[in-house]
Formats: sequence, C-alpha cells, structure tokens
Amino acid sequence: MSSSFEKFQKRRLITSYFSVVLSVFLVLFLLGILGLFIINSKKLSNDFKEGIAMSIYFKDEAKDTTLTKFEDSIKKAVFAKSVKFVSKEAAAKEHEKTLGENFTEFLGANPLQNSYDIHIKADYVEYDSITRIERRLRENKLIADIVYDKQLVKMVNENVKKVSMWILIISGFLTLVAVLLINSSMRLSIYANRFIIKTMQMVGATKAFIRKPFIWRSVKLGMIGAGIAVIALLGVLFYLDTNYPNLGVLEDKISIVIVLAGVFGVGILITWLSTYFATQRFLNLRTDDLY
Repeated sequence: MSSSFEKFQKRRLITSYFSVVLSVFLVLFLLGILGLFIINSKKLSNDFKEGIAMSIYFKDEAKDTTLTKFEDSIKKAVFAKSVKFVSKEAAAKEHEKTLGENFTEFLGANPLQNSYDIHIKADYVEYDSITRIERRLRENKLIADIVYDKQLVKMVNENVKKVSMWILIISGFLTLVAVLLINSSMRLSIYANRFIIKTMQMVGATKAFIRKPFIWRSVKLGMIGAGIAVIALLGVLFYLDTNYPNLGVLEDKISIVIVLAGVFGVGILITWLSTYFATQRFLNLRTDDLY
C-alpha cells in the first residue's frame, strides 16, 4: 500500500514538474516569436521606407562639375542612404523601352533632364524631415524639380505607427499572460508541498532555508523550459532562413542574441519570483489554513 502511494506521489510530482516546464516553454516561445517579429518588422519597415526614391532633376545649364559637386555633397549628407546618377540619355533609353518607340526622333530632341535618384535613410523618411530635406535642396537654383511620392511617405508612417501600437498592446498582453501562467504553475507546484513547508517551519528551520531548495528547483525547471524555447526559436529562424532567404531573418545577429538571452532570462526571473512569493504565502499561513 505504501509503495503504491509513493508511486502515486512520484507520478504527481513528475506531472507537476512537466506542467511547469511545458507552461514556461509555451509562454516564452510565444514571447520569443513576438520579439523576433518586432525585430524583423522594424527591418522590413526600414527597407520599405528606404526603397522610396527622391528624384532630383537638374536644368540643362547645369554643368558636369556642378553635378559632380552635388553628388559629392549628397554622399556626405547624414540623411542619404544611396545616390545614383541618371543621365538624360539613359533616361531616354528607359522611356523608349517602356513606350516601345523612339520618341526622341519624333520630337527631334531629348526633352528629359539629368537627374539623381536619392534613397533616404529610414529615420529621415518622416513627413517633417523629408520636407526639410526637400526645402534645403531647392535652394540650389540649378535644380529644376524634386519628385517623390509624398502620399506614400505619409501613408507608410501612419501605418507603421498603427502597427507599432498594436504590437505594443499585444506584447503587454502576452507578457501579462506569461507571468500569470508561469506563476499559476509554480504556485500549484508549491501547494503540493505546503505540509512539508509547514513541518520544516515547525521544527525551527528559517524561512530562507525553507525557500532555498524550492526556489533552486523552480529555477532549474525554468531554465529547462527556457532552454527548450530558445532551441525551438533557433529552429524557426533557421527554417525561415533556409526556405525564405529573402527575409534575411538572421542578418541582425545582435538583436537575435538579445531576444534569445531575454527569453532565457525571463524564464529564470519569473520562476524565481513566483516561487519566492508562493513559498512566502505558505510560510505565513497558520496550520489550520493549510487544509
């Protein structure tokens, strides 16, 4: 009979440990996925912003030296990601390909202008910033026109702000759920040992002495769950990089390491705090309240 009870207790203990590890793994895996999504959504947003080109058209009287000087100044500018010169002849050829006919022969001259396509850094693709850049460039009297999709710039920034707000809300919600789930699992695990805690207290053991083995056990379970979550996240990253290399999910290695280290650290921190407060609760209970 005693042997059967011991087996039952052992199975219940293993089940309790497994539920803790599983809850830690699932919650941290979801948080890790969200963290990686935030990193890559920022990257995708920046790539999209930097894909918006600002075309600077020069008047025909602008000499080669003027164009070269302008190009050098843009390359040194803090807002410029890249700059590309498009001659009027090259622009005419592109138009001929698009139209399917030689329009310069029909007109008797090339009406197009020499230009530069400037891709601006993502941080400067804001309505106010890009307007200031345009205003500064227009001070050059040899510039005929500056063209870029103002509506697209405005729309991109508005959508990025909306998406960022929802990501923040979801992150906060998932973090709260993570804390509650892990805390609940840890409290159930401690609850199963409440009589052992009270017995140790009655024979004179200090609260710190009683808490120590429970906290250490919980931290180990948290490390196991967090470790499995990190391995699963790495598996997802390598799968995406192998099957969808264009996403470049492994490019920002520093941010990935920070997210994975954060996931592991959160697993340890939450299990430690949950166990500390759970054991403290049972240590402060009267013996009659344990039943």
